[in-house]
Amino acid sequence: MKEKLKYFYILVCNILITMIAAVPYIWIWHKYLNQLLFKEFLFKGNYAMYFIYIVFVIVFVNMFGGYKLNVSKKSNVLLSQCVGLLCVNICEIMITDLMVGYFWMIPRLSVYFLQIFIVQVVLLFLFTIVIIVVYRKTFPPYNVLHIYGSYKNNLKEKMMDRGDNYQIVKEIYCLDALEDLINLIQPYDLILVNDVPTEVRNKILKACFKNNKKVYITPKISDIIIRGCENLAVFDTPLLFANDTVLTIPERIVKRSFDIFLSAIGLIVLSPIMILVSLAIFCYDRGPVFYRQTRYTKGGKTFKILKFRSMIPDAEKDGVARLASENDDRITPIGKFLRACRLDELPQFFNILAGDMSFVGPRPERPEIADEYTKEVPEFAFRLRVKAGLTGYAQVFGKYNTTSYDKLKLDMIYVEHASLLTDLKLLLLTLKVIFIRESTEGLEKGQITASNKK
Repeated sequence: MKEKLKYFYILVCNILITMIAAVPYIWIWHKYLNQLLFKEFLFKGNYAMYFIYIVFVIVFVNMFGGYKLNVSKKSNVLLSQCVGLLCVNICEIMITDLMVGYFWMIPRLSVYFLQIFIVQVVLLFLFTIVIIVVYRKTFPPYNVLHIYGSYKNNLKEKMMDRGDNYQIVKEIYCLDALEDLINLIQPYDLILVNDVPTEVRNKILKACFKNNKKVYITPKISDIIIRGCENLAVFDTPLLFANDTVLTIPERIVKRSFDIFLSAIGLIVLSPIMILVSLAIFCYDRGPVFYRQTRYTKGGKTFKILKFRSMIPDAEKDGVARLASENDDRITPIGKFLRACRLDELPQFFNILAGDMSFVGPRPERPEIADEYTKEVPEFAFRLRVKAGLTGYAQVFGKYNTTSYDKLKLDMIYVEHASLLTDLKLLLLTLKVIFIRESTEGLEKGQITASNKK
């Protein structure tokens, strides 16, 4: 009963979020925008515009996670709503301008939609804060049973940091859990199966399924590959088809064309910012503006990545390849700002234009660091089935200091689900990640790479 109430509460709140987002648009449309048309819409036309706007709100806010009131942090939900509504209003500016028929109307339309956006942000900020507080006071966090394996990770600490959602009440080693599994899982709302051997995990999962228990599972690489398989109904025995190609030839052509077009436009539009950044770096210490490093891309090929220099010129004078740590004293004050805003990545548009990288793909790792990861996790090389990218699944959903094994899992999710639609979604989600400080967290002091062990 409690879960049904949770679902109903979230559903009602999400409907209200959608309506609150739509009301300012409906008012501005009725008051001003409709009158800009050559012939004003009456009943059906107005309702069609309202419907289109509401559909856009649902699609974009849901894509960025603005409806995940019961899962995400308040700040993440609010940011997701803001970025989602920004995309909605940009789309509506273009649609409305096409309907009006005059390109010079864009500035005027932008003013109207800026007013809509500001009202939406204020109303949703107040409403979302209230409904999340009410949710957390009304519905207690899940009581979690943590069943763990031999591989050590920090998933437990991450969940404990979200005490509003999860309370790990008990922990037990996976082999010990098998002795009295059915009785063991009964008192708990949620079972966390954390890197348990496949044979043992299957028994735990079946027991949870039989007893209607919610389960969180950390996937293995083989699980992610299976999720990307196609169902085949050729025989009366179910088959899964694991394809050996990531993108079809037409999809590759479209993806490359998109990379060329977007990188060329980006370099033109962002050139003033890049000039200012270059001047700031040079004026700070008279050192080089750019730095080049050898990185891996598709098939293990190497290329020279181009970035704005964010560290002191002799950052690796000892010859040891290392990632940046938290509060790394090698990072210059200018570099800290560039890293926080991701401006140090802009020169990679040249790499994309040259074909070394794509806009979307796994992060291009340094050979020394990638080889170190591969020694520990041999499957790390699987991510090189596609071209390296400026952004990607691991960059959007992971952090700078995410372990090599978890980075591999995130990248493999992209490899197994790569498509032009997935690329578009990840590009849009990158807009949100830019504003999340946690995603740029450095390594802990003493770490050289984001290895699974220090």
